[in-house]
Amino acid sequence: MDERQLRDILGRAEVPPADENARKQAINLALATFDEAQQHKQKGRKRFWLWGRLTGRSNSSTGRRYMNRRYIFGGIATVTVALFGIGIYGALDHYREAQLMDASVAHQINIDPNGPFLKRSAPPAERTQPLLNRDRQIYSQVERLDDSSSQLSMDAVSRLLASEKIVLSDRQASKPRFEAVGKDKFANVEQSPVKRVTDEPVSTFSIDVDTASYAFVRRMLNSGVLPQKNAVRIEELVNYFPYAYPSPVTRDPPFRPTVTVIPSPWKKGNKLIHIGIKGYQLYPTEKPRSNLVFLLDVSGSMDAPDKLPLVVSSMKLLLETLGPDDTVGIVVYADAAGTVLEPTKVVEKHKILAALDRLEAGGTTAGGAGIRQAYALAQGNFDKKAVNRVILATDGDFNVGITDREELESFIERKRKSGVFLSVLGFGQGNLNDHLMQSLAQNGNGVAAHIDTLNEARKVLVEEASSTLFPIAKDVKIQVEFNPKTVTEYRLIGYETRMLRREDFNNDKVDAGDIGAGHSVTAIYEITPVGGSPMIGENRYQNKEAKRAVKTAGNANEYGFLKVRYKQPKSNTSQLISTAIKPSDELSGAGASAQRLSEARWATAVAAFGQLLKGGKYTADYSYEDVIKLAQTAKGDDEYGYRAEFINLVRLTRSAAGSPGD
Repeated sequence: MDERQLRDILGRAEVPPADENARKQAINLALATFDEAQQHKQKGRKRFWLWGRLTGRSNSSTGRRYMNRRYIFGGIATVTVALFGIGIYGALDHYREAQLMDASVAHQINIDPNGPFLKRSAPPAERTQPLLNRDRQIYSQVERLDDSSSQLSMDAVSRLLASEKIVLSDRQASKPRFEAVGKDKFANVEQSPVKRVTDEPVSTFSIDVDTASYAFVRRMLNSGVLPQKNAVRIEELVNYFPYAYPSPVTRDPPFRPTVTVIPSPWKKGNKLIHIGIKGYQLYPTEKPRSNLVFLLDVSGSMDAPDKLPLVVSSMKLLLETLGPDDTVGIVVYADAAGTVLEPTKVVEKHKILAALDRLEAGGTTAGGAGIRQAYALAQGNFDKKAVNRVILATDGDFNVGITDREELESFIERKRKSGVFLSVLGFGQGNLNDHLMQSLAQNGNGVAAHIDTLNEARKVLVEEASSTLFPIAKDVKIQVEFNPKTVTEYRLIGYETRMLRREDFNNDKVDAGDIGAGHSVTAIYEITPVGGSPMIGENRYQNKEAKRAVKTAGNANEYGFLKVRYKQPKSNTSQLISTAIKPSDELSGAGASAQRLSEARWATAVAAFGQLLKGGKYTADYSYEDVIKLAQTAKGDDEYGYRAEFINLVRLTRSAAGSPGD
């Protein structure tokens, strides 16, 4: 049934003259009820409204839109009742019963006093049934319109109300669901420059195993637009994929480096030095107990299907990877912070699931307060033999509480030293504070990931649970010294936010990245060999020290010398792994080197893609088509389809290029 049909029904009906005073009272009653509900909504309170109380619907984003329609339809129905001669006192009696029920429902709130962001319970069926039976007659025609494929539009409702000389004010119109647009925040960092070996022979950086950038880039491309250039962190794109580097057979050392040298596909004569690190894979019996605290953002900005509902589903996936003796606590924050669930053994999974299912979004954000409470909960249940970690799930919005970035980072760093680490999971888009999320994760000895789909949640929290939760090495730094007799200049691809000073390498007080069990890390240098075509012109005057370095350089055929420094998870003293980078590391693709070559080519294709997204400053005429061709030759065994997905993303950029995201 549509609007026209409803009008026909009303037109054919014999309508006795309505008492004008009764008609006015009915109209005023409908508007008053609607206005009262909107006032409750504007105050940010999660209440059941009149019809919502009768039906037991919660105030979700979908429910709000549904209930707004019902209030408008309720006004129509009330006016219709008046026009048909139904007495106003019956309507007033209905209203009084609803108010009495409101008082009854107020005592039926199922909420933890320390967790003020949970859903209200629906009233018992026996209390609502009499009122439901009464209202079915009133709402039957409107319900059929609402449930049909030919629904009344809001414009049609407005016209129908206007025909009865009812005008809704602007303040009575329902507010739209929170939807931030264009507020994503990324660090503005220039790409790593080309450096002359004679000027700066040593390169030092911290490893990075975060993958948030890849997920964000994928999301934007799937939406048909190019990502912001600052959102593209090439090292995170490269490290999104697992690599089949040789794994160590023991926990000491916890990883081993693999060096591979291949020709550069975008500049003839240049070479790419691939440094691959594969972490030790823990056996199930070796995994320590987990003491986790979920710190969940339930503020108004999380009111979207790809935010809080996805957070809840993701946490449920993580639960499936935990053992019965592991513990989980839940802290939420919005207008204030609250503990929803004290640390609970996973063997009592039903309690954890029940707490997650009761969460809903609303209010402002008090990120700082939430972080303090989460750490207090983790420390109160601290176990020296366990992994003690806070997992923050948010869209990255911190606008109440500890708002000063340096103060927040300092707080997390102090807690890291006490043995409680922090991982950050970002959700949604439009309000993403990626810059702060990355900073918090780095200071908390944890990873930062962006969860845009349930499949991504499965990848991060199920497939990579060991690498996400169980660190095998911390403060991992890489330093490469290039040989001026063989290398003219070099460039580190990516890692702009992870650069360290040369002296930081040997300083155990300087924090760096962490590696989880079974994780792989890839770094790529582009070098210009001596005799090639350098990008930087010759200096007019060479200092004596540089000339002396060239003359006295030992092992003249080496490209450079690789050093990796790391600490064991519970140690404050670093250890060193070193190896020379030799021409023998160049691969032809024959025999056992075929897989290494394939992995290097894949990482090169991803790195090229990231450089093109950032403008292609150093890739000459290399194109997306070239990326696709190179990636297809190195796709290899793609068990989960990640590499096939990447190739499709590259194809999408050709159509998205006309709609840049920045």
